[in-house]
Amino acid sequence: MEKIKKLVLASASPRRKELLAQIGIVPVIEPSTIEEVITSKVPEEVVRELSCQKAMDVASHQAEGSCVIGADTVVSAKGQILGKPGSHEEAYQMISMLQGRVHQVYTGVTLIYCGKQGRIVRSFVEKTDVSVYPMSENEISAYAAGEDPMDKAGAYGIQGSFAAFIKGIDGDYTNVVGLPVGRIYQEIKQLFEQEEME
Repeated sequence: MEKIKKLVLASASPRRKELLAQIGIVPVIEPSTIEEVITSKVPEEVVRELSCQKAMDVASHQAEGSCVIGADTVVSAKGQILGKPGSHEEAYQMISMLQGRVHQVYTGVTLIYCGKQGRIVRSFVEKTDVSVYPMSENEISAYAAGEDPMDKAGAYGIQGSFAAFIKGIDGDYTNVVGLPVGRIYQEIKQLFEQEEME
């Protein structure tokens, strides 16, 4: 980590910034401004592609010694990708799909280190299974009508009031919040081992 002169998070998400701070990383926030292009309907491919596009965009104007983190998170239920809801009605539909069953959260992460020999790129996808308790119509309506679902993939945040309906998870909790920080830390370490070998 000491080799990094500047660690850049290519995202404006306050949750991702908080998660990095939790493991002692204070990034510079430089959100990507590219128009995202999706060429797949497979969740793993979508998040890998989008994280790579964001990281490449921000890395294109970084100095040597910078490390860029690009990330994208989607929720997948019954083979369908759920992004951020565009309305409270859409949030209601999404929560209705998630209640009483298990769904998946995928986060794609692309790390780009701008080194002496050029850029080193590492990409990976983390998947977590999330089980949600059955919810009544009133519970779904009340949650969907609030502001909590509106800026989150799948219309919920596990760290917010929706925690009342989380039965359990299989995998990385921080991945469900939006950034698998343990894996990121390990991947950054490997990035430097790779650079030293080249």
